[in-house]
Amino acid sequence: MQCPVRFLPGFSWLAGLAALLCLSLSAEAQTAPPSPPLLRELTLRTDTTRYALSRNTIAVQGEPHLYFYYRQDDETAELQLYPLSWQSKAPVRLRRSADFVLLDSVTAVPGQFYRTKIRFKDLPAARFLQLTFTQANDSAGRPALTQTVNLLPITRTTLEFKPNDTELFVGEEKVFDLSSNNPKNIRVSSEWTKGQDIDWRIVQEKGQLRLRVVPNALGTRLLTVRPQTERPFLTDNNRRLSYGLPPLRQEFTVKASRLRFLSVDKKEITMDELARRKGVEIILDNGRTFDLKRTYRIEDQEEAGGALMAELFTRQYLTNDRVLCWLRVYNTHRQTESYLYIKENDQAKYITNFNISPKTAISSVQVRHRGGDWGPSLNVNPGETVDVRLEGESLQKARFHFEDVAIIPSDSSIRSDAAVVYRVQVPQTIDKRRVTIFNAGQPTGYALAVKEFQRPHPLDFVAVNFGESPRVINRLNGPVLYDRTISDVVFSFNPNGIDTETQLYGKQYLTFDIRTQNAKGELIEMRTIENVVVCPGDNSVRAAFYQDKQCQVGNISLNNLLSSRKTYDLDDWSTIIITIRHNQSQYQEPGFTQKLELVLKRRIKFDIDVSFPGGLLTKYKGESSYTSFGGISLAMLGQLSFYHPEKINRLRPYKVGAGFVALNAFDLSKNGGNRDLGVVILGSIYPTRRDAKLTFPLYLGGGYLLSAGKPFFLLGPGIGVRL
Repeated sequence: MQCPVRFLPGFSWLAGLAALLCLSLSAEAQTAPPSPPLLRELTLRTDTTRYALSRNTIAVQGEPHLYFYYRQDDETAELQLYPLSWQSKAPVRLRRSADFVLLDSVTAVPGQFYRTKIRFKDLPAARFLQLTFTQANDSAGRPALTQTVNLLPITRTTLEFKPNDTELFVGEEKVFDLSSNNPKNIRVSSEWTKGQDIDWRIVQEKGQLRLRVVPNALGTRLLTVRPQTERPFLTDNNRRLSYGLPPLRQEFTVKASRLRFLSVDKKEITMDELARRKGVEIILDNGRTFDLKRTYRIEDQEEAGGALMAELFTRQYLTNDRVLCWLRVYNTHRQTESYLYIKENDQAKYITNFNISPKTAISSVQVRHRGGDWGPSLNVNPGETVDVRLEGESLQKARFHFEDVAIIPSDSSIRSDAAVVYRVQVPQTIDKRRVTIFNAGQPTGYALAVKEFQRPHPLDFVAVNFGESPRVINRLNGPVLYDRTISDVVFSFNPNGIDTETQLYGKQYLTFDIRTQNAKGELIEMRTIENVVVCPGDNSVRAAFYQDKQCQVGNISLNNLLSSRKTYDLDDWSTIIITIRHNQSQYQEPGFTQKLELVLKRRIKFDIDVSFPGGLLTKYKGESSYTSFGGISLAMLGQLSFYHPEKINRLRPYKVGAGFVALNAFDLSKNGGNRDLGVVILGSIYPTRRDAKLTFPLYLGGGYLLSAGKPFFLLGPGIGVRL
């Protein structure tokens, strides 16, 4: 033990003290005896075999190791510890380690041994495996003891090689499967053997051991494979460790070389200006005869004189037996057309295949709405699901993306180099007017135009008020008979009744056709209001996008539109005809139409009738019978007519009136006959023909004769003239 002491000015006494202490420790270290052993024996038992420290020990790098055979990576073993002495009352402990799990605590069998059980973790990967035992000092003053036992796990490994085909070709790599009872223990290599008739290397691919061979000489050649193991095994009666398995020998018939297929890491190459001039970086299988920094010609036929598809420039070898290259392309090619031949001096050396396609270009975009046909219009609506078809060239390799919309997977989607079809769903809350179509993050120059829905909604959002409470317009079927004066006709709108959570309709463009006519059907006035725009209300998710100065605010009054005669000035049985319809030029589907007829109904009618009763039977007061038929009389009556309650402008066949009757008014005899003037109340029955100026009513009534000064009754027909 060396004690380097450095003397500092002013601290010579401290340096001297340190030197004496160092020399004392060094002398003590040289004279200290080695630590006494803790165990006189240790046994390790697996499922069938017991290994003892006294007889199953082998030296590895000059140190003794207890070896044991294992069959499982997580082998379970029982340990029996035989201490050198039982005088100490302190128990023996086994220190924990990351290489195993202590299943049972260390339990003593007094006077015999200690027992415990452990389970190893991944024995093939464990290195420097050790068991460390300790025993603490006890009350009698015996010192603490520690002993470490080195373990050497070994396993029996077999390897078999039984090829089905013993024919090889010079320069062509071939792969064979190897079978082993412990594949993990076979050492693999990333490097080939050099200078042999058949070079080889062992690899492990997807858990399977494989032997790769490349022949270098023609004829019958013997392949000798000398495999190595990761864990050793014992030979010479368990006296020597070995890592080398028995050699694998197999004869092969090696023939002249044939074209070998070289795979490329990129199966799609885009032919653009960059790929023609600088080239595309690719990784190609190592062809064995490749020369670095050399250009090879790639053609589409094996014979000389083929069209130049591309040029291959080899740059450097990679560790995975591949070559990094530059590929410059000059013509288009599809893998389905033919193979590509890598040539050196017009002689084909290898074959490969990949697509050389032009740059992706879109020639047209079409949109199909649900239930419709393909069309060139790129207008879409919020909340709508549409199919979008892109046509052009080299579309299959493109990575299209639609801005802020979702692409829905569909079994009917088409994807080819000439056309691709996507089903996209536009969110209801989208806040953009254009949905740009991207390819690999770059705009393609095409975009979907987001248009608000313009679909005709049933006219239940329009209400009319003509004297009572507002009524929904499409619930008024047939003529509406109104028996009071119509002060005004007012139309109101319910914007919240247009859009719903699941259905969007958008702005409603309406046209109002207004016509008023009299009782005879003659036109009084006609007006048309176009482009009445009703916008959905705040309940719509698109309310913020419907804001427009054209949106109708407030109600529409009919009297503000009529100029000649207002609604309150119309005659009896006049008709107000209002037709509300969607403006068809604003929609792509048929709109709705609703017609409203308001008829000014009346129950009774008062007019003046002049008639000529003839052949009246009269009966005077005090007489018991009617007189004979009289001559022609003249009657002027103010009469009340009664309308049929369920028909428009149709009178009932009876009337009641009062007025004057000149009896025998046309009797021109000298004595005047029975002429007289009477005040009468008459009921009459008229024919039901409309607008008849000359009628033949039947009268019944009574009155008072002014000349005779007595009352009378009369009954009889007459001739009526309506003024």
